[in-house]
Amino acid sequence: MQGLTGGAERYRAFFEAMDDGFCIIEFLDGPHGPLSDYIHVEANDGYARNTGIPDVVGQKVREMVPDEADGWVELYGSVLRTGEPIRFQRELVATSRYLEVSSFRVGTFEDRQVAVHFKDVTDRINAEKALLQLNETLEARIAQALSEQEETQAALRQAQKMEAVGQLTGGLAHDFNNLLAGISGAFEMIALRLAQGRSGDVERYLSAGQGATRRAAALTHRLLAFSRRQTLSPKPIVINRLFADLSELVRRTVGPQIDVQTVEAGGLWPVLVDVNQLENALLNLCINARDAMPDGGTITIETANRWLDDRIAREQGLSAGQYVTVCVSDTGTGIDKAIIDRVFDPFFTTKPMGEGTGLGLSMVYGFARQSHGHVRIYSEIGDGTMVCIYLPRHRGEEEEDAPQLLDGVKDADAGETILVIDDEPTVRMLMVDALSDMGYACLEAGDGPSGLKIIESGARIDLLVTDVGLPGGLNGRQVADAARVSRPDLKILFVTGYAENAVLNHGHIEHGMEVLTKPFVVDELRRRVATLLLQPD
Repeated sequence: MQGLTGGAERYRAFFEAMDDGFCIIEFLDGPHGPLSDYIHVEANDGYARNTGIPDVVGQKVREMVPDEADGWVELYGSVLRTGEPIRFQRELVATSRYLEVSSFRVGTFEDRQVAVHFKDVTDRINAEKALLQLNETLEARIAQALSEQEETQAALRQAQKMEAVGQLTGGLAHDFNNLLAGISGAFEMIALRLAQGRSGDVERYLSAGQGATRRAAALTHRLLAFSRRQTLSPKPIVINRLFADLSELVRRTVGPQIDVQTVEAGGLWPVLVDVNQLENALLNLCINARDAMPDGGTITIETANRWLDDRIAREQGLSAGQYVTVCVSDTGTGIDKAIIDRVFDPFFTTKPMGEGTGLGLSMVYGFARQSHGHVRIYSEIGDGTMVCIYLPRHRGEEEEDAPQLLDGVKDADAGETILVIDDEPTVRMLMVDALSDMGYACLEAGDGPSGLKIIESGARIDLLVTDVGLPGGLNGRQVADAARVSRPDLKILFVTGYAENAVLNHGHIEHGMEVLTKPFVVDELRRRVATLLLQPD
């Protein structure tokens, strides 16, 4: 008996000394039904420390925490019914304590008793919540910092753009003022010599004015290429086929001190490209290469098929896939790494004052990007430079050679009539006069609706010559499309001073259509007209 009493005392001492809470509950029948309540029959001092509720022995759960009693009764009731121990974590809402609980049945179901062991883990839960909140706010702070960084970078890019625009407009003003001075001066001298009756000098001033006009036209084409707004007429071609004529042109251009070599890749894929603009771009690169070799050297023009995976494509600023490259390399002086990132900027040049416009490489860059490709430059001081144009592989077949334009012009057949639509009266007058001199009857309109009215009048029209950017709500392409509804075989010549490439269906011009870019020489207009009118319907 004494041993039993000593064991009970030891048990009681251990029971009371526990830091954790411990209690035995006994289920009761109540107003909510059988086993719908329980009473605390034993509890240690740790119960109050861990729950914040003192003197619980003899208290029923529905009296202690009536708002949350159902949840506790359900948990412990399952232990009583099944005899299966449980472990869980739950908030005691009444005292805002989080408890980590383990519970097991004492005796049999008929005894109706369940033991509950628990400890207060509120500090740990609050620490976890604080850490979670810290992580969430950290993500928000990182997102805010990234946003601020992006705003700063955007502001920097805008500043760089404005600097480039300032450089561009300054260069444009300088170059165009020089050209306009040449043109206006030539006209003034022509007027003066005619007033003096000295017509013999007129030819010289006419030649000077026309030369300045051609240089201005070349400058605008380069600017349009840089801004990716030039009119392109892409056709499928294998670039190697250009090398015979191109290499001869390059040799004549760069002079005898430069050795020009070509390396043609076997099985080269076709590309969809404007051949004239590609040749112009390559010629520009060869001229730059020549200027980098004042004492002579070698220019190599080389083609290759390239596969670009995702990583390399991202580095090149392209989409992954198959590309054809055409590269121009030289054995010249090379470019300093400090300025190599600026070589595609408009009007940036390393050449002495007056020896370069700074538009050559920017034109090449704009052409490549407008052709859905890219251009890369590699250079080392003393080891030369290589510039590579990347063009996407074209999956179709190479196109047969297109019919060549007539070398000369033909007089109009009897009654042949041309409708000329242009909102610029001077340009319209010049076109009408030039075509009338060839014997064509001409009709005129200054906007899209007026031109369409003439088309719908039933008058004879063999050819429509229309500007693309027209006022009045109908552009030249829309007028042409409407005209082809009632006159499906009507020949059409688009004339544009600005490459409204989207309006022209991105260079995909249908049969019986041509594009002539302003400014143009009158002979070119005459040849285009004659060629179109000779095409079979």
